[in-house]
Amino acid sequence: MSEVETLPEADCQDGLPHPRHAPRLIGHEAAVAAFCTALASDRMHHAWLITGPKGIGKATFAWKAAEHLLSTPNDQGAALFDVPPAPAGFSNDPEGPVARRLRALSEPRVMVLRRGWNEKSKKLSAEITVDEVRRLNQFFGLSAVDGGRRVVIVDAVDEMNRNAANALLKLLEEPPADAVLLLVAHQPAKLLPTIRSRCRSLRLNPLDPQEMAEALHSIEIAVDDPAALVELANGSVGVAAQMIEGGGLALYAGLLALFDGLPRLDRAKAITLSEQVTGKAGEVQFDLTLALLDRLLARLARVGVTGVLPPEIVAGEGAVLSRLAPHAAEGRAWADLADRLSAKARQGRAVNLDPAALILDMVISIEKAAPRVMA
Repeated sequence: MSEVETLPEADCQDGLPHPRHAPRLIGHEAAVAAFCTALASDRMHHAWLITGPKGIGKATFAWKAAEHLLSTPNDQGAALFDVPPAPAGFSNDPEGPVARRLRALSEPRVMVLRRGWNEKSKKLSAEITVDEVRRLNQFFGLSAVDGGRRVVIVDAVDEMNRNAANALLKLLEEPPADAVLLLVAHQPAKLLPTIRSRCRSLRLNPLDPQEMAEALHSIEIAVDDPAALVELANGSVGVAAQMIEGGGLALYAGLLALFDGLPRLDRAKAITLSEQVTGKAGEVQFDLTLALLDRLLARLARVGVTGVLPPEIVAGEGAVLSRLAPHAAEGRAWADLADRLSAKARQGRAVNLDPAALILDMVISIEKAAPRVMA
């Protein structure tokens, strides 16, 4: 690995520290236990597919797992670490030599594959290319400093193009000795089935309110109501940080109040909502508004289909959801509408439609569809 990079990093969310700087992994005890048990019992798989929603700690898990592996001698299993039945997390020393080298991107036994920097466009590449994967040949061709393990972190493996995926598959089919590949996947269904079949899967679940509060506190973000934020962000600390920065709870409350008027909407409020996403300062609000519209429609669909009210994000939400989606038929109709609006949003982005016009058009589409949905 090279010296600390000054260029943007594809595997780092804007405004948040890179996962390699996390002092510890919060939550995911079952996944930690499975990993440590495999190491302790000499059943360490050569490839681990780490799945789950974005922002819940998959990359942090991968970096802590890499540190754990490189801090454990090959002939000692996990005996030096706190392993099941009650693991408290990876037993790594944040100030140890391995941890310091990982943070500095100077650990010679680790390679990271991620979307690279395009010097011509001065932007991050849209995908991981085959040239990135081919770098592994040189990495594994070098002699390990201590003759021990070498670790590859791919973040995210579902961002590979087909040629890169095929090149990775060859490595998975014939892995080098003492190699461990940690593959972060946000959408594992997009991967080649042959890649999935050659990995051991670890599913990481969304954080609960206490874990959310701890995770946000660790990156110096204060939160008054972690339970509401867990519901709004689906247990993703990455999404939660975006919600806090953009005033997501207040915006969701405004959307809910707007929906409460269905089957007719307050056009003045709808116009005010659309005007908040204009200009450079409105870019974050635009993305947030699209995400929250999708979130609200998804919650309507779930309530209608399951008949179960989720914990409220804002006071009075349950009454609105119950009125708009009292039965499974309405739930399915809201789900269909969410799919159509998602396609409309993608199309609008593709043609650079004015953000305010796109938001207003989507809200009006909801108003037009509401009488049929609620019939």
